[in-house]
Amino acid sequence: MVAQVETYARQVLVGLDLLARQNQVSIQLDLIKYWKDELAKPRYDEPGNLSRHGNKVYSQFDEDGIIEEIFRRIGTEHRTFIEFGVETGIECNSLKLLVEGWRGLWIDGGKDYVAQIRTTHKAWLDSGALKLVNEFVLVDNIEKIIGESNIGEVDLLSIDIDFNDFWIWRAITSIRPRVVVIEYNATWKPPLSMTVPYTPHPAGVASNYFGASLEAFTLLGKAKGYRLVGCGFSGVNAFFVRDDLCGTHFVADATAANFYEPPRYFMIHLSGGHPPSIGPLVEVN
Repeated sequence: MVAQVETYARQVLVGLDLLARQNQVSIQLDLIKYWKDELAKPRYDEPGNLSRHGNKVYSQFDEDGIIEEIFRRIGTEHRTFIEFGVETGIECNSLKLLVEGWRGLWIDGGKDYVAQIRTTHKAWLDSGALKLVNEFVLVDNIEKIIGESNIGEVDLLSIDIDFNDFWIWRAITSIRPRVVVIEYNATWKPPLSMTVPYTPHPAGVASNYFGASLEAFTLLGKAKGYRLVGCGFSGVNAFFVRDDLCGTHFVADATAANFYEPPRYFMIHLSGGHPPSIGPLVEVN
């Protein structure tokens, strides 16, 4: 009798696992269809629109593809990046660039995250392609961290610290990256222009009270000499290009109202296949 119960239990578990896998496949297919149907709408047909170039390699959503397309249009100078808020460095906006031979600086305040990066990204750290700083980014220290890194001119700056993003970008004056990627709070739809007040050590974000609206970032970007050129489909990241590089490469209506994407955080369930990971790589010629 015991053996029969154990056999039945195993069959139930196998059945539940199969059902879960089928459900996951169904979710993936639904998300792919939804994404495809949305991008087929007229608003994404504008010449210069970046949305249809989005794809995920190591980014959280579709940022990898959009970043690649921006640099295809405006070119690069130094193939350098600075990104903070990378966590484990497995899912971020500059890992694809690092793999492709760029060099840069990562900053994260989490000791456990940094310890993991020192293992998983050891080859890049040892070669000097990647510099790593374990600091919480503040208005008072960001310029010092950048200066001490000796990274030089920067092509890409990516900011994702979940709360003080507006104030940190405003505080950065020593570098003028070609491209800035920054997380906006899609809860506050244009024309709302607002940000949370600067808080040196905010608690972890567990609600939609964080960061700044797309309109606020667009105004800040304009003041710093940057133009909004697009947003990711998921409604997470906004992309800015330095004014002198824009030319006619992007959509003419560079307003927050034109580029705003609502919060589609459920797109996180669109899998890229196996769970993301990284380790030493060998370039084959």
